[in-house]
Amino acid sequence: MGNQYNIRNFVIIAHIDHGKSTLADRLLELTHTIPKEKMKAQYLDMMDLERERGITIKMQPVRMLYEHSQNQKPKIIVSKTKVFEKLENQKENKELYILNLIDTPGHVDFSYEVSRSLAAVEGAILLVDATKGIQAQTIANLELAKKQNLVIIPAVNKIDSPQAKTEETKTELANLLNIKKEDVFLISAKYGANIEKLLQAVIEKIPCPHTKFGVGACPSNFVEGGFRALIFDSKYDLYKGVIACVRVFDGETKVGEKIYLLAAETEGEVKELGYFAPTLSSQKALRAGEIGYIATGIKTPGKVRVGDTIIKLKINDVEPLSGYKEPKPMVFASIYPEDQNDYDLLKDALSKLKLNDASLVFEPESREFLGRGFRSGFLGTLHAEIVSERLKREFGLSLVISTPSVLYKIINENAQEIFVKSASDWPQATQIKEIREPWARLEIITPAGYLGKTMEVLENIRGKYRETKYLSQERILLVYEVPLREIMSGFYAQLKSQTQGFASMNYEVLDWRPANLVKLEILIAGRKEEVLSKIVSRNLANLEGKKMVERLKEIVPSQLFSVALQAMVENQIIARETIKARRRDVIAPLYGGDYSRKRKLLERQKRGKKELKAKGVIRLPPDVFLKMFSQ
Repeated sequence: MGNQYNIRNFVIIAHIDHGKSTLADRLLELTHTIPKEKMKAQYLDMMDLERERGITIKMQPVRMLYEHSQNQKPKIIVSKTKVFEKLENQKENKELYILNLIDTPGHVDFSYEVSRSLAAVEGAILLVDATKGIQAQTIANLELAKKQNLVIIPAVNKIDSPQAKTEETKTELANLLNIKKEDVFLISAKYGANIEKLLQAVIEKIPCPHTKFGVGACPSNFVEGGFRALIFDSKYDLYKGVIACVRVFDGETKVGEKIYLLAAETEGEVKELGYFAPTLSSQKALRAGEIGYIATGIKTPGKVRVGDTIIKLKINDVEPLSGYKEPKPMVFASIYPEDQNDYDLLKDALSKLKLNDASLVFEPESREFLGRGFRSGFLGTLHAEIVSERLKREFGLSLVISTPSVLYKIINENAQEIFVKSASDWPQATQIKEIREPWARLEIITPAGYLGKTMEVLENIRGKYRETKYLSQERILLVYEVPLREIMSGFYAQLKSQTQGFASMNYEVLDWRPANLVKLEILIAGRKEEVLSKIVSRNLANLEGKKMVERLKEIVPSQLFSVALQAMVENQIIARETIKARRRDVIAPLYGGDYSRKRKLLERQKRGKKELKAKGVIRLPPDVFLKMFSQ
């Protein structure tokens, strides 16, 4: 059996576009994990969507082997067979290490992916772009890592860039971590500068895996006794069932053994197990300290939960591992298939996406004209956008998706709390005693030269100023408390536009606070279209109502009769537009004749339009909703 001391589990965390994926590429090359002829940029970004957008969406684990010597230049070990036998027969001052890296996303909407990764490792490389300096998500990810008591290895990337402010960024990072500037690594992931030194620091500074003996208390052999593994991700395989991505904390398991999921109270069997190379590489066993996968044989996706503990079936009274706290979705949107025959396909697709997206929630709902669909919960608008794009690409679905809205809390006349995910669930005004909405702590980091522009953007939202911090002479951190709904729609894009892309933001939901909100309803030809209803600030209801009916006038097809478009709040019409009747020339077939005959045809047309208007029902095509929701 091998030596647990020689395992290092770590992540790379950073703000979006600071070079995480490029650094991961260099580490894969340095350890010869990927052959040269197969290497490509952003290797660990497996989805086409990640490559197109240039961002990491899904965490990706990978196992690397590296021989490290204190006195000699490190040598690469290409062979990956019989690892544990080699570990036992190493020569003095030259040791083979197993390096388990998890590449993580950087956008605020995917912070839950970062939190899942941190629960499985002991250390983190904190990467900062020398051209942009410390960003809001840098600080947020650092706080997550500190809560897990991880060892932090700071590195400044892109020192090769002409725009690099290397010394300034190095000083910022040292001050942030309260360390000496000499302890900050300066690297170029693009050209490979100092990457090997960084990798050696991972081995020397990050402790071996957690065991029941404590962090850094590394016994000579693997932990004997009961098997425990933490599920930090999962995906579905048609033949192997749910494949759980795990970090083994105690004991070992082998192919064919029975397993048990504690929280789900579900039995399974190890159909296959192994490591991430980064593709699945099957092995005979997984041991304490290792990161790998287990094909559970469980065919029901909902039974395998992220954060659950896997044990051996015959072990009783096992204490579950403390998983991370899963964030609760605060943004909701309705998702409907354009073709109602695809409803079951959509349901199956959402179930499979949820396997490796623990924060995604959904429940069935039904709307006239749209049919059956799902009310889905997300962590933010980019998260909603990515999920919808994956549904279209990976499952071939054509979808109608509503505009995302945040979660609200209603206190009714009986002092009961009701959580409202959509306008369609909004109670009557007479039943509402108090309305509360989520507020968030908003952190914005901006260059001093763009402070004025940043303040202009902040003036357009209803927020409360809290503090200003100077990270350096050129960079400022602004802290506000704002309603979550104010930053969910277009705020980030506006901030980046006004600051030419230099400002960054991060937010964290704080609490629930009183709000003056109303339900804005839309009537088309006198009939309420519930799916178009939305929750708005009472002060902005008139403006929002006017904007919506004007937009509807542009996209609703004209009819043979005039159609009234109305916006209503608490049974009062606050805005109106009219779509004129589509004209048909009923006298075109007449070639001459007296005027009375033409008049008779026109009168008949007028009466017909009046009758149609009285009892006409407008069938809105799905693209009307699609255009409204995507505006």
